[in-house]
Amino acid sequence: MTPPNPRLSRRSFTAGLAGVPLALSASSGPASPEQKTTPAQKQRREQLYALLGDLPPRRRPITAKVISTEERPGYVLEKLELDLNGLQTVSAYFAKPSLGRGPFATVLYNHAHGGDYKLGKDEFLRSRKEMSTPGYADFLTSQGMAGLCIDHWVFGERATLDELSTFKEMLWNGRVLWGMMVYDSLRAVDYLTTRPDVDARRLATIGLSMGSVMAQWVAALDERIKVCVDMCCLSDYQSLMATHGVSMHGVYFYVPSLLKHFTLGQINALTAPRAHLAFAGKLDRMTPADGLARIDAELTRVYKAAGVPERWVLQHTEVGHQEIPEMRAQVQEFLKKFLSGREHS
Repeated sequence: MTPPNPRLSRRSFTAGLAGVPLALSASSGPASPEQKTTPAQKQRREQLYALLGDLPPRRRPITAKVISTEERPGYVLEKLELDLNGLQTVSAYFAKPSLGRGPFATVLYNHAHGGDYKLGKDEFLRSRKEMSTPGYADFLTSQGMAGLCIDHWVFGERATLDELSTFKEMLWNGRVLWGMMVYDSLRAVDYLTTRPDVDARRLATIGLSMGSVMAQWVAALDERIKVCVDMCCLSDYQSLMATHGVSMHGVYFYVPSLLKHFTLGQINALTAPRAHLAFAGKLDRMTPADGLARIDAELTRVYKAAGVPERWVLQHTEVGHQEIPEMRAQVQEFLKKFLSGREHS
């Protein structure tokens, strides 16, 4: 089973200016009602993207190489080598159901941090101790969906230099580690839209911890993402500072001048009116309760004003920094509702 021609077609992009991608809100086809953006959101997306440092061009070609293809119970697993950024090869897994020809609704799965730099994308296959089982490759394909997970900078097969050294070297060169991570995720979405076995009208993004942060940013910046599920990292910046929780996050988390322009609520408001399910643990110090209340109030107002209050859901439960089986069941229902293609504005 070979992938499609991995070189992106020109229809995937429009021109950008000064490194700011005007195509971040462009879908691969006519926008469905829940994907429509406002001029104000478009401007704010460009402003947010511009904070991410000196990034490679958004229009550079992407190439992909299949390293291996494996038949697993219920799904086919491809190991890929992607050229997303022109600087460092990106290793990835793509999983799709064994049955059915597709195109499949597809999830960009974002791995966590947890100080486990060697795990990276393997979390997609075998989960981690803070998460429910099975891994998301098995879970998504059992639901008739496909999934892609990439190794981010300093993780998995890209763990060639430690996080702090990478952050410092990038900063010297005008780059931001988080910006480079987000860039790779956005290009991973671009890659997905080139595959004939992927339904580009039914894309979602999911993650826990650092993966939660990535899900939020990717959904905010890329209007092609129809559903966002973030777990255990809806961390309001002002509340983190007030509770002396800043040191709990890795250095990747910090973007120069971000607080001059955005709160986390304002970033997540860029996802509206598309569907967003968030989980937070009442015992998790990374998500202070007053910050969650502030974000919830803002997004409740934004989604109500958009006429789709049911598309914003915050579950605040008696757990720590973890995914429990009850959360996985809610993820299943949320994806079924908003990624099935049957839900309309």
